[in-house]
Amino acid sequence: MSTADVILVAAVVLCAVGFSALALVLLRVFDALRALRHEVRELRATTMPLIEELRSSASEARTAVDVAREDLARFDRVLGSAEAISDAVEQSGRAARRVFAVPVIKAVGTVTGVKRAVGRLRTPGRAVEVVQSGGQRRGA
Repeated sequence: MSTADVILVAAVVLCAVGFSALALVLLRVFDALRALRHEVRELRATTMPLIEELRSSASEARTAVDVAREDLARFDRVLGSAEAISDAVEQSGRAARRVFAVPVIKAVGTVTGVKRAVGRLRTPGRAVEVVQSGGQRRGA
């Protein structure tokens, strides 16, 4: 056997070993892919119900937000009406105070004066001064 033959045999043996190693690596890759496909199927089987539940929850939340938005708009209208009523009552209260303040003060002053006069007249032994229409005073 010549050197060329030995090199050729060594090259063939090395290629055979390389191809068998490559075949083993490819078998391992295929096993890993098969396991990965199995895991992906399990993951899909587990997550699909969760995704459907999430979609349902999102739909319910959207409905609840829409209802809350409508309630908020209605409350805003009610609050606006209440503010308008409050302003109207406040303005009418001010007007009533302006209209009735002077007569009430005068009436209270008159009542107070009459009470004092009656009190003085009821008190025995006290001298009451009577002022006549000429500015003269006389004791009673």
